Amino acid sequence: MSVSELTRLVSVAPAAAEPAAYTPVDGGVAQVGWLMIALPLLGAAVLLFGGRRTDRWGPLLATALSWSSFVVGVLVILQLRGQDEAERALQLNLWDWVSAGDLQLSAGLLLDPLSLTFVMLITFVGSLIHVYSLGYMEHDPDKRRFFGYLNLFVAAMLLLVLADSYMLLFVGWEGVGLASYLLIGFWNHNPAYATAANKAFIVNRIGDVGMILAMGLMFATFGALDYATVHGAASGASDLTLTLIGLALLLGACAKSAQFPLQSWLGDAMAGPTPVSALIHAATMVTAGVYLVARSQHIYNLTPDAQLAVTIVGAITLVYGAVVGCAKDDIKKALAASTMSQIGYMMLAVGLGPVGYTFAIFHLVTHGFFKAGMFLGAGSVMHAMRDRVDMRRFGALSTKVKITWLTFAAGWAAIIGVPLLSGWWSKDLIIEAAFVGEGWRPWVFGLATLVTAGVTAFYMSRLFFMTFHGKARWEDDIDPHEAPLVMTVPMMVLAVGSLFLGAALWPTGVLDGWLEPVFGHAEHHEPVIPVIVIQVAVFVLMLAGVAYAWLRYGRADVPEVAPEGSFAVRAARRDLFQDDVNEAFFRAPGAALVDTLVESDRVVVEGGLTGGTSAGLTGLSGVLRRAQNGFVRSYALTMLLGVVAILGAVWVMQ
Repeated sequence: MSVSELTRLVSVAPAAAEPAAYTPVDGGVAQVGWLMIALPLLGAAVLLFGGRRTDRWGPLLATALSWSSFVVGVLVILQLRGQDEAERALQLNLWDWVSAGDLQLSAGLLLDPLSLTFVMLITFVGSLIHVYSLGYMEHDPDKRRFFGYLNLFVAAMLLLVLADSYMLLFVGWEGVGLASYLLIGFWNHNPAYATAANKAFIVNRIGDVGMILAMGLMFATFGALDYATVHGAASGASDLTLTLIGLALLLGACAKSAQFPLQSWLGDAMAGPTPVSALIHAATMVTAGVYLVARSQHIYNLTPDAQLAVTIVGAITLVYGAVVGCAKDDIKKALAASTMSQIGYMMLAVGLGPVGYTFAIFHLVTHGFFKAGMFLGAGSVMHAMRDRVDMRRFGALSTKVKITWLTFAAGWAAIIGVPLLSGWWSKDLIIEAAFVGEGWRPWVFGLATLVTAGVTAFYMSRLFFMTFHGKARWEDDIDPHEAPLVMTVPMMVLAVGSLFLGAALWPTGVLDGWLEPVFGHAEHHEPVIPVIVIQVAVFVLMLAGVAYAWLRYGRADVPEVAPEGSFAVRAARRDLFQDDVNEAFFRAPGAALVDTLVESDRVVVEGGLTGGTSAGLTGLSGVLRRAQNGFVRSYALTMLLGVVAILGAVWVMQ
């Protein structure tokens, strides 16, 4: 590819694309597009309500239904490709859903290139993870429940991306939150795992506040919550309203996609079984925030302030995740930090506007393959090492688990940006786009993406070399062995995608042309630095990161106990004190407020008002009790006194 062709890839559209007119479904397999959601949802219902009777065949049913959803998605895509570009947004109305005052809303699905791209990623990678889980969870007594949760998650995620309104999207949004909570805390007999699930659940509820506020503003402004109406009328709203909606949506996106400042849950979420990490925290759930911003492009393109906020959040997060990843010794937490950083790249790209939307989705797809492959590889390593996760006690595993080593190497090479592999195609496009613009922005955002590319090469190479190379550092009683084929075959498929998917989608124009009806055509603009200079700089930084990691963790001896390190290293190990900040500014003040209210209730209400009233009533009852002595003469005297009192009152009133 020539320099001029590479330069052409970096461009900016002069204006927002007009909202596409949705074409009602009229024939074809799209009429049963709802099966994409219904099939895995059926699997979840059968496994979760069928009880122990489904133990033997339930996991196989769940896997088959996930693949069936993928097949339906492929057939819908083939139908869409047979139509004109202007008609590649099909709306499938299901039923009248909400009728409350001025809000009239139908439940329906939007089958367009953007939603179906996500369907392919969710169902294909998700189904491979189902297959992998057949081996990984083989001996778990609750594997039926695990597969039920997997199907529930896939169904909720598909509803999220296929919904034709923000309200129906929110139903899928909450379903994903519930399923992730159940999967992260699957082994909830371990208190730390249960705490991790609660943490993820609570942080995501903060994001839900943003979603609810955004929908409230939409209804107050547009009188509707469906995409067609909201996006079509967005240009008539005030700048302030659009900015508030954009910021509220960003709050929701930050929680779901683990973006700053709501990223603290992602590392702890590694408590779930490793297939959960691959499904939720690499390929699907953490991409929901990117989808939300991309789907709301007609709002963000009209509010530069909210768009800039998205870019800033992405830039901070991609640097944050890379710094944290440099110091993690837990293989899954190191991959989680990498996920945070890579989602930051995507969030920054969608914040750049029309130039970045397609690049973000492209990187989202390629990242789903190589990161899911590496998470499954981490699970295979744990399988070989009796569930150990400390990379300082690994080393030299390339000689013991060769298939895992080779497939993991494919993902590693892709994410660090080895030329012509998937990550090189997608991540470099985002870096080039970040250097487009005027003023301070291209320099700040461009340099952030450029430097982080070098840091990514370092910490991912550190992980790779500590795990598979150098001297063996495991205990004598451990005999590492390769995982069974049911686990390694999905890893092989994902490795092939890590190597060749980028070249299959981008130089051919397949993905760019497929998404153009959604994002519109972007005009060409030059970066502030020539593209060839950017590419050379990325390549040099990548080589430098790999070389430094090899010197530190490949060739040199790795201490089995982590040294104390500098302040920066200790800070990175503690996630840059994110939990400490949350504890000091949110949890501790909240707990103190609750304790104060409880004590106030005990002293003032129970001890003062309620307590005083109670004491008075107790004393009065004691007096009355003494009057009830059981003697007839006492009762007769009481009656006489009553009659005298009544007669006296009548005489006074006269």
